Formats: sequence, C-alpha cells, structure tokens
Amino acid sequence: MTADPSSADQTRAPAANTGAPAGWMVAAAWLLTFVLAYVFWGRLLGIAIEGVDFTYVSKLPLLPPALALLTAIAMTVRWTGAPRRTGGESIGEEGQGPSATPSGRRRFLVSASASAAGIVGAGAAAFSRNTGWATVTGPSIQPEVPNKADAPRAEWGGARVERYRRLGRTDFMVSDISLGSSKLPTTREDAVRLARGAIERGVNYIDTAPDYSNAGSELALGEAMKGQRDKIFLATKFCTPKGHIPTGSSVATYMEVVEESLKRLQTDYVDLVHIHSCDSLARLMDPNVHEAFDRLREQGKARFLGVSTHTPGLEAIASQAMESDRFDVMMLAYHHGAWPNQVALIDRAAKQDVAVVAMKTLKGARHQGLLEQRAEADSYTQAAFKWVLGNPNVACLVISFREWSNLDEYLYASGKRVDESDIALLQKYDGLNAGRHCYQHCGACLPSCPEQLPIDDILRHRMYFEDYQDEKEAMRLYSMLERQADRCLGCSAPCTGACPHGIPIQHRLLSTHHLLTPA
Repeated sequence: MTADPSSADQTRAPAANTGAPAGWMVAAAWLLTFVLAYVFWGRLLGIAIEGVDFTYVSKLPLLPPALALLTAIAMTVRWTGAPRRTGGESIGEEGQGPSATPSGRRRFLVSASASAAGIVGAGAAAFSRNTGWATVTGPSIQPEVPNKADAPRAEWGGARVERYRRLGRTDFMVSDISLGSSKLPTTREDAVRLARGAIERGVNYIDTAPDYSNAGSELALGEAMKGQRDKIFLATKFCTPKGHIPTGSSVATYMEVVEESLKRLQTDYVDLVHIHSCDSLARLMDPNVHEAFDRLREQGKARFLGVSTHTPGLEAIASQAMESDRFDVMMLAYHHGAWPNQVALIDRAAKQDVAVVAMKTLKGARHQGLLEQRAEADSYTQAAFKWVLGNPNVACLVISFREWSNLDEYLYASGKRVDESDIALLQKYDGLNAGRHCYQHCGACLPSCPEQLPIDDILRHRMYFEDYQDEKEAMRLYSMLERQADRCLGCSAPCTGACPHGIPIQHRLLSTHHLLTPA
C-alpha cells in the first residue's frame, strides 16, 4: 500500500510552537517596558542626578520596569524561536504546510540582539526624562551674573547693622539684615572671610543648611564663628548634604543629620533647626521629626524648632505650624506685592509670639528689569529690604551674601525706614514686570490647569534663567519636573485670565518650555 505523501510531509515537519507569543504581543510588552522605564526609572535617575540623598529614597519603583523588562525578554526569546512561515503557508497549525525553525545559533543571535536593543531602549526612555542634563554643563552655559550693583555708592562703604529686633518667643535680639549662606564664595578662604566680615559688622543671625554647597556652607561657617559662637543665633535644617529628609524617616535619622551638622559647624548646639522647604503637612507634622527634636532639645543640641516654606501651600503650612504650637520660628517668603493674605498670617504669628523671618525678599532680584533706570536699579535691594522691615512683625530678613560688596550694599538698609521714593521704585518695578513675573506663592492659577502643571515652578525656573541668569540651575530644575509645559500644546487654555497679576499663562509656559529645553 502506497503511503500518502502529505502524511509523510506532516510527519517530517517540526511541531509548531503553539505557546509562542504573537509579534504584536512582544511589541506591546516592550512598549509597556519603555513607558514604565520612563515613569519609574526616569524619576529615580532624575533624583540621583539632582543630588537628593538616595539613601532615604524608596527603591520599590525599580521593580515594575524590571519585571516588565524580564517579561519582554522572555517573550522575545520564545517569539524568535518559534517556527516561521515558508512559501506563504501559515505556521503553527497541523496540516497547514511546511514551516522552518531557526537554528540554535541563529535563534540565539536574533533573541540576544532584540533583547539588547530593548534594554538600550529602556535605558534611553529613562534618560529621555532627564534630557535637560545633556547640555547644562556645556560650554554654552554662561556664568552667573553677580547679584550686586554695578557701581557701589561711596556712602555705602563700611555699612553695618543699625538695628536689632526680638525673635519672638526665643527672646533673642537679632540683626534686621541677616546672613543667608546658600551662595557663599566657592573657595573656603573667601567664604570664611565674608562670613567673618558680616559678623564683625554686627550680623548675628546666620542661616545655613547641610545641602548648601554640599555642606560647604556649614564647614565655612564653622571656621568663621570660632571665638564668636556665643554672639550668634545659628539656624540649620533637617537634611543631609545631598538633600532633605523625607517623611517617615526614623527618629535616629533625624537626630543623626543634626549631629553631623554640629560637627561641621564646630559647635555643641544650634539655636534653631528648620523643617526645610516644607511643602506638605505630612512632612511638617511627621511624628518622628518632632520626637527627634524633643530629644535633641533635651540633650542641649537644639534649642528651637522652625519651618521654612516658599511654596503655593505656604499659607496652609504656616497655619498648621501655628495651630500645632510646636514651632518657634517660621521662615517665609515675603516681599512687596506678595499675596494679600500674608500680612494677616504674619500678624497672627505675632499674636502667638512665633517669630517670622523673611526670605525671597528681592522677588527675583531682577536688576536688569530696571535697566532703563540704572541708578534706581542700584538701590532696588535697599528699597525691597526697607519695605519688608517696614512690617514690625517681621523679626529679620535673610539674604544670600555672595561677595564682599554685598556687605556695603545690603547692610546700608539696616535700621532705615521705607519712604515714598522706595514705594514708587517698587511699584515701578512691578509695573515693568507686569504679566511676566510669577508671584509663585499665591497659586491662584493652579486649579485652572487640566494637566495639573506646576505653573508656579515652571515660571520660577524661567526667572532663574532670565533674571538670575543662572541658566544651568534653571534648566536642571525644569528637566526634573514630571509635567512640563509642552502639555500646553493643543490645550484650550482654561487658565486664561486665572492669574490675578495678568500673566498670559499658556503663552508664557510654552515660551518657557522652548527656553529651558535643550535643542
């Protein structure tokens, strides 16, 4: 009996791999991997590049992309090893014609190449979220313009502190103009000399933090205060040289970072320790940070507790701080034209004897905003300082001293009253910047955005680029935002008219994205 040829062909044909995934399934798996890598790995990569202390960052976000990557690789291996159609015949079903199974070597090369390309793609997806870092250290970035008057006036020479004010319930009398140390000179010798010069001229409130210049600020101040520590009211923050301490950290962690600050500052105690740049009620009221402070106070290592904030949630943060009755000092952003409820907030603090220290008093320090009135621009700092200190419930203001000339320019405003010419200058400044400057503390526009963009942060980063001319920092910060202004493309702009200061939000955001995104 003659055998049926078709039966013989079927016998010789290799069995189809009916368990192999379809090509579209493999593609979908890789697409999911890329998306997860962008969202999770991209965020963690950004945190690492930014310099946040990674020790305290959860590593769980590493898992979803990793699992997706392994799954995609496994699917790729199975798919590349499956029989392929030959001669236009279908695959994987018995009796549907011949099929070809790749050789072991070819299967390995194809699956290895495809998997390697996928891994590179996942890495590229994570990196693409941080593309702003590609050029921020490039030669095209200009140096920062000095934050000082072009032509210091002779009468400013040798200026010193002329007035001291009571720092709330701490009962310490502090200089009305005080030393902020986030922008001290880069060399240790110059930083120490500048800080000592400020102390010699009567400055006795010094604000620092471990993450200022990667602990360089604290180290310089430790040298500068030798022999004068008892004259100084010293404030630092709950953070490490690499970043803030996140909510939920252990009591031991909170205590350790302050103890490390004490070593750098060469002192046995700090007068004040802040919950730094606080933007959430959870971090403000974290039970562990409060227990840590209580222990530090019992041990004589910290005397008073404070909070610093300059976010749209400033009012909620400050209100909760006062409601808790846990805080002795609040360092708040405060300047001419700030959101209207702030004065009432400061008045409330005074009634509770909670000291208010003002920061961000120059509202961007846009000297170039008054270029057409250069003589007036040179006195803008003093006008701004006098306006802030015109509120008797503000204990002092903190301003970053960068170079020796700042001592003359800034301290010349100490003890002086704000007058009509100062108000006129500040109003002229606001007029020149109408529709451009974001009063980032009000947050009035935020609910109008369907994309939930951080409008205030985006425009603040533009301010750093244009007004501080700190392009590197502006681009770095913008690149770290999870939601950027390119989402405004095609939007119907419900934010129109939402800014109480007249900023055309959508137009401003799109131009900011173009400005801060590398070509």
